[in-house]
Amino acid sequence: MSKKVDFHKLTEENCRVTTVSISHLLELEQEIRKQQAQGNLDEQFTQEYLSRFKFTPPQELLNSQSLIVVAMPRLPTRATFSWKGKQQSFILPPTYTAYDEKRLHIEGLVAEAVGKEGYRIATPTLPLKLLAVHSGIAEYGRNNIAYAPGMGSFMRLTAVYSDMPCETDHWRKVQMMKSCENCRICQKACPTGAISKNRFLLRAEKCITYHNEKKGSIPFPAWIKPQWHNCIVGCITCQKACPENRSFLHLVGETADFDEEETLLLLEGAPREKLSESTMKKLQALSLTDYFDELPRNLSVLIKPH
Repeated sequence: MSKKVDFHKLTEENCRVTTVSISHLLELEQEIRKQQAQGNLDEQFTQEYLSRFKFTPPQELLNSQSLIVVAMPRLPTRATFSWKGKQQSFILPPTYTAYDEKRLHIEGLVAEAVGKEGYRIATPTLPLKLLAVHSGIAEYGRNNIAYAPGMGSFMRLTAVYSDMPCETDHWRKVQMMKSCENCRICQKACPTGAISKNRFLLRAEKCITYHNEKKGSIPFPAWIKPQWHNCIVGCITCQKACPENRSFLHLVGETADFDEEETLLLLEGAPREKLSESTMKKLQALSLTDYFDELPRNLSVLIKPH
């Protein structure tokens, strides 16, 4: 009989934890491939995002038996820019700030818990939202974003392989929240039509997030109206409109304020070495150094420089 692993440090941080057997890896891959074969996924989006997924355990842990899935509460963050005597604040959705830091933190807590019983972990490259919904730790919203009880969509998903035996396999069919069945609020709120009326799968190629995560040298398509932009990176329109997030909208995590001189340098695309140490610290606090090359383009549609 395998040893019981105690994940109390994760639950103390209000995380939800569950397990599924790695026997479902093939199902997970087939689900993605089926959408591709049916032409439901934009070809460029598939090449840029989906091609990186690997549906086999890594060499260092080929004897994996479980996938441990964790949902961690994570608040949006906010940056405020001063420009021409006015202050303008913009949100970053929960998944952007401290992305790797939080992943490593969760992985560390999982490794500590399973390590006490002699087990190991390894990091997967898998579609986390799809895995989380299959694991029962979350459900899809109509906007194709994952929601967890007590967190809404404001959370950070992490998963790891482990050689810990999967005594309870929580795998289930993909489910959409019941509250979404007769609700079209996110669909009506989305300005680009990414949330379709005639299919559940998001039209990722129409999502603002897909376009403002691209390299900063790539201009936005002409069909995206400037007023549709709302985040420094990503988009939070459908999440703000969603009733399931109502209890969390007033909560904000990390914040940073940029004065007019700093704002101008960012709009102009000044190189890192021309920015002060304090400016760089602010950018690092919100993980905006990860999107440094995208900042001039993205900010220019939020803040009018002229």
